[in-house]
Amino acid sequence: MILSGLEIKKQLGKNIFIDPYNENQINPNSYNLRLSDELLVYDTEILDMKKANNFRKICIPDEGIVLEPNTLYLGRTVEYTRTENYVPMLEGRSSIGRLGLFIHVSAGFGDVGFSGYWTLEIHCVHPIRVYPEIEICQIYYHTIEGEYEKYTSGKYQNNTGVQASLMYKDFEKK
Repeated sequence: MILSGLEIKKQLGKNIFIDPYNENQINPNSYNLRLSDELLVYDTEILDMKKANNFRKICIPDEGIVLEPNTLYLGRTVEYTRTENYVPMLEGRSSIGRLGLFIHVSAGFGDVGFSGYWTLEIHCVHPIRVYPEIEICQIYYHTIEGEYEKYTSGKYQNNTGVQASLMYKDFEKK
């Protein structure tokens, strides 16, 4: 089951934590999250899963920045979230998708116990101007059935900014 907006509000400070929280961003069954003013772009043409790939930071000025097709931009939410006893999920807003802007290429599924900023995998179909602090995506919450173990991975838990892929750490385990 998906939590209603009213239930999200009831769970704030108990099982759902959103900082900063703005009442105007609540929806009937989700909460809108905003884009920070920082993006990461990989510097190399061929990315290697077994290595930490080089990237550069881009600041989104108040007048916006034009994103180009065929480039992966990593962004993050302004809001820091923590979720207990629910499964957090991330989706793009329909108004954003209708402009050909995709905010998570493949990773919109969160884990119970995740705490941090959401890294957004941004890709566009057409050149598009984006602005800092736009409501770019929405978080919603599923109930979970059965016993579970909380997410405690050191890779992305309690992050402080945009995070490039840490896939290479999976190879270090072997």
